[in-house]
Amino acid sequence: MPAASLLPLFGSAAGPGTLGGPAGSGAGGGGRKAAGPGAFRLTEKFVLLLVFSAFITLCFGAIFFLPDSSKLLSGVFFHSAAAGGPGSLERIRADHERALREAKETLQKLPEEIRRDIRQDKEKLLQDARGRKEAGAPGLPQRLFRQPVGAVGQEPADPDVRQRREKIKEMMKHAWDNYKRYAWGLNELKPISKQGHSSNLFGNIQGATIVDALDTLYIMEMKEEFKEAKEWVEKNLDFNVNAEISVFEVNIRFVGGLLSAYYLSGEEVFRKKAVELGEKLLPAFNTPTGIPWALLNIKSGIGRNWPWASGGSSILAEFGTLHLEFVHLSHLSGNPVFAEKVMNIRKVLNRLDKPEGLYPNYLNPSSGQWGQHHVSIGGLGDSFYEYLLKAWLMSDKTDEDGKKMYYDAVQAIETHLIRKSSGGLTYIAEWKGGLLEHKMGHLTCFAGGMFALGADGAPSDKTGHHIELGAEIARTCHESYDRTRMKLGPEAFRFDGGVEAIATRQNEKYYILRPEVIETYMYMWRLTHDPKYREWGWEAVEALEKHCRVDGGYSGLRDVYNNHESHDDVQQSFFLSETLKYLYLLFSEDDLLPFEHWVFNTEAHPLPVLHKDDGNKEENQK
Repeated sequence: MPAASLLPLFGSAAGPGTLGGPAGSGAGGGGRKAAGPGAFRLTEKFVLLLVFSAFITLCFGAIFFLPDSSKLLSGVFFHSAAAGGPGSLERIRADHERALREAKETLQKLPEEIRRDIRQDKEKLLQDARGRKEAGAPGLPQRLFRQPVGAVGQEPADPDVRQRREKIKEMMKHAWDNYKRYAWGLNELKPISKQGHSSNLFGNIQGATIVDALDTLYIMEMKEEFKEAKEWVEKNLDFNVNAEISVFEVNIRFVGGLLSAYYLSGEEVFRKKAVELGEKLLPAFNTPTGIPWALLNIKSGIGRNWPWASGGSSILAEFGTLHLEFVHLSHLSGNPVFAEKVMNIRKVLNRLDKPEGLYPNYLNPSSGQWGQHHVSIGGLGDSFYEYLLKAWLMSDKTDEDGKKMYYDAVQAIETHLIRKSSGGLTYIAEWKGGLLEHKMGHLTCFAGGMFALGADGAPSDKTGHHIELGAEIARTCHESYDRTRMKLGPEAFRFDGGVEAIATRQNEKYYILRPEVIETYMYMWRLTHDPKYREWGWEAVEALEKHCRVDGGYSGLRDVYNNHESHDDVQQSFFLSETLKYLYLLFSEDDLLPFEHWVFNTEAHPLPVLHKDDGNKEENQK
């Protein structure tokens, strides 16, 4: 009952009809005996009982509902056994007496005083909440943001280069504006149909293009577009969905995109969302070996693998492409569990024998044994090798385990997979149980940039060789573009049956706005400054504008060997995240996202190198 209605029971002046009234009050009923000396009449006993019951009720109510009640409960009712002994009863008695005093003091206040106290308590709670928000997301440590070196760069000095870079920025605006007009808040755009496109990779999580494009918008200095994207993330990005998602795709696009947006802008909402999503991905690691499932229902925490993947195996490129993001999640959250999960993957892999030093694409998460002995540096394997190298670079070259795993793997790849065609083109074949399939995927073309990026850490007598290897892969992939009618590369191309760098199967002739060839051009330009890489990149820009640009955005192509375009009607989110970003960087100065301070995840989201002295600097500035 409300406190105000109880106050009359404890008033200092007794009114008529109360126990403190005249002796004859209440005695008018017939048949009642007069009270003898020292005794109460029946009515008086009843009223006294009611008052006593009310008082006891108030005392216990005070314990449960008044401020500091949790302390009273823990002190009075749930005192630990370790606190037993002669002093325990005294402490209990003291706590109990204090509770009674607080209850009595509260009940002696006027109703408006009680309401004022309640308002003050509420205001204090709100102030505390605001303080936590300013310090960071709930549960996150306070962090002094310092923008890493190279988040913004200088204008290109060459006017022709500057003009080309402006053209690429205009392409980004065309892609973004049409996504905003026809598919805002959905995952991707259908630029021909001018409507949203959904993929089951993200379950019911929406906004893939927005999150994927955040860092591209930032480095291109598209400030209004970045602001509206940030506002959408703040108000609408929701991970509380009952849906099955791809752990790999959600990690590289959503977690990676949010991490990059935070490191570039310092906006706390991106850190909070990244860690929130990372926590929802952790149940994927609940397997006997700790090798994560490919698919996860982020509400129930139930995981499974793709049914086609070699007897329920996890895929090398998927579980091997979590390391960069999860190390940064630990760095930003203060929670080591993220880094521990991905370091355990390393331990499992290091315990296994590798056929010919190679890593098969399939690993069973229950038995911890390899599945089919199929090895690829393209689909199913690619980014695992990329993340070994970049984990070492991102650690400020302290991750010696990652370094050794990478260079050992490159040695095995050179020995068993890299071949040269009769026409002099270097390519990376696929290995199936000891037999080579002389096919190279568009996805494999990233390796040219990877080999060149890793040249600096190779043994001194191999540095030049790794740069040369990267250049040869870049040339082969350029040929795969140049030998099509549309000057854009197929999904896969072959080196057998009398053909070189050409797709021979209809289901390999499509182009879905992929970035890997342009990615390698960008790395080769940065590391050699050979002008041919910018020229090759500009050829790709002209082909994209001629064949993929439509009124509603950019579309992939069904057959790059056809005389006429047949569009697939999908503007992939990675076109904004990767393809256009790598083109923009190709025509930028080296001071924009310099390699000594940044690494790119496999979705082209830049993550800062964790320099050895970063932790000390942060502590000193708190």
